[in-house]
Amino acid sequence: VLSAWSGIRPLVRDPKAANTKDLVRNHMIHVSDSGLITIAGGKWTTYREMAKETVDCAVSQFGLQPLRDCQTESVRLIGSHAWSSTMFIKLVQNFGVDFEVAQHLSHNYGDRAWAVCALADRTDQQFPSLGHRIHPLYPFIDAEVRYAVQYEYALSVVDVIARRLRLAFLNAQAARESLPKVIDIMSAELGWDKTRRAAEHRKGLEYLTTMGLPDSILDDSVAAAPPGAAHEGVVNHQTTATLKFVDPASYYRRGTFSAEEIGAILAAFSEFDTHGDGHIEVRDIQPLFAAIKVPLPEAGVEPFLTAANISQADPRGPVEFEQIFTVLGEIKEATNATGRTPTGNLNLNRIPTHRSGGGV
Repeated sequence: VLSAWSGIRPLVRDPKAANTKDLVRNHMIHVSDSGLITIAGGKWTTYREMAKETVDCAVSQFGLQPLRDCQTESVRLIGSHAWSSTMFIKLVQNFGVDFEVAQHLSHNYGDRAWAVCALADRTDQQFPSLGHRIHPLYPFIDAEVRYAVQYEYALSVVDVIARRLRLAFLNAQAARESLPKVIDIMSAELGWDKTRRAAEHRKGLEYLTTMGLPDSILDDSVAAAPPGAAHEGVVNHQTTATLKFVDPASYYRRGTFSAEEIGAILAAFSEFDTHGDGHIEVRDIQPLFAAIKVPLPEAGVEPFLTAANISQADPRGPVEFEQIFTVLGEIKEATNATGRTPTGNLNLNRIPTHRSGGGV
């Protein structure tokens, strides 16, 4: 047994049921004499169906006339717009993260995995070159802790190990062993002092005793390293929709863009994905670049589009996010290499070795 927990599930009693002992194990919609519509029970996995039935009940009860049918089946979840089943391969090629890590990030974050990878620390190995594992047995990496703090409102170590990474539910002992690393990263992000670090470590241990670990673990002591000692140089970036194309430091890292820049690209891509099918059209590329203020090369973007296998023969042809990311990466690398907007006289047919995945 790697972890154990228990909980109480409240069940709803239908006030209209003849037998007061009957309990509803899914959800129930009740219309009071006053006209109040109440939905109770249910679970997270059926929230769309619950919402649809409640709205349908209101439509029927009050004679409403909606302008269209329910759209919930076509509404995409955050992270799905630029996701594909092979996206994890691009994460390996573009960022040099471990294969298992890439699969985990793709599965859990969708297209937001690009932004997560951009927050990863460089390793001292040739491969994987980015992303330190929080625990050697699991594919959770340092960047996920930063992402949880910067974008998912994580404020405590329990927030991360239990409610973001969910490591505590997979393996309580592994979560215990991961506490120092998580606290190091969070200290750098949130400016925790030695007292706060010790308090967070204690709270983490107390939580893990509820997941099956013995109370004796409370005798553990937290390392008294200064805040952020293990992650010097980590800074919080301000969100911006403007890409900083002249950035010499970024030329030497696999993640060409910061998490904020990738977020801006994803947001713009979603805006132009009017059909919600994870694609934009060729004719949308230049307006998209204008929206995120990409300095267009003097010779145009055509050579870069060709290098990313984007045909310009059909203006309505589909373009995936991964292709846009490749084009922007090539433009940025060319800009950083020359210190100015590229002229287009570049050998773009040669695949950079840090993106080849080792197969060239």
